[in-house]
Amino acid sequence: MDEIERQSEDRAWDTAKMLAEALPYIQVYDRETVVIKYGGHAMGEESVARQFAADVVLLKLMGVNPVVVHGGGPQISAMLDKAGVKSSFVDGLRVTDADTMQVAEMVLSGAVNKEIAHWITMAGKEADVRGVGLSGKDAGLLTVEKTRRTKRDPDSMIEHEVDLGFVGEPTKVDAKLIKRLIESDADWVPVIAPIGVSETGQTFNVNADTVAGAVAGALDAKRMLLLTDVAGVKDKAGNIIRQMTVSQAQGLIDDGTASGGMIPKLETAMAAVEAGVEAVVILDGRRPHAMLVELFTEHGAGTLVQRG
Repeated sequence: MDEIERQSEDRAWDTAKMLAEALPYIQVYDRETVVIKYGGHAMGEESVARQFAADVVLLKLMGVNPVVVHGGGPQISAMLDKAGVKSSFVDGLRVTDADTMQVAEMVLSGAVNKEIAHWITMAGKEADVRGVGLSGKDAGLLTVEKTRRTKRDPDSMIEHEVDLGFVGEPTKVDAKLIKRLIESDADWVPVIAPIGVSETGQTFNVNADTVAGAVAGALDAKRMLLLTDVAGVKDKAGNIIRQMTVSQAQGLIDDGTASGGMIPKLETAMAAVEAGVEAVVILDGRRPHAMLVELFTEHGAGTLVQRG
């Protein structure tokens, strides 16, 4: 046996060992629902998207019921730039006028949603695992109300309301369609774009993290995975915190340890746990197989937030 054959054999035994070690974790998630928030910045290049889709297919074939909720902020920004439409943000939320809303829906429900569903279908072709692209508008899936935000004037210290336009907050998730898909004998993977409709029929753009949390709560998900572009939540020394309770997460916000974009992610995680999700994990979606490491190994891959 030459050296190349020996290395190949060693890899085969290592793979078998890893699969055997994963058995307890595979049983924990058997027939459980895992909601995955796939962020715009975590999508990366086509190769990253293909790898993400392959990992989602693997989850499905291992007995997990994955539900994907995706963002698409960078893609919306790129399309708005092409169209010559300027964007502004308030507390991380895009101010969405009628023109911006039209572009956002086209990008999210159209290009991004169908591409992710397509990659899942292609990755699962041999086993007939299929991605099903949905919008919050489909079958009354996501009902929303207009988001209200106030901002304090630094000179007068008087708070005034900021009009974000067509930006909404979930008020109701009708999960019947999603449940039918994940409970079907066919291997379907729901892929949801964060677009919702108000009681009066108006279309709204919704923060994808918030939608993922609302969907995970409605499905009583075992886990929600927030795939982003950071490795997890860091302490004041810059070290990753592997596990925390909801109250500890709130403490990090209150004392300023968590700042910027991490605050809404922690708030989403806390809200999802309070809504019934067993735990939420914030992890780096750019790392290959991060979801598999988190779910099926002892080490984990990010910061887990749970009820304490």
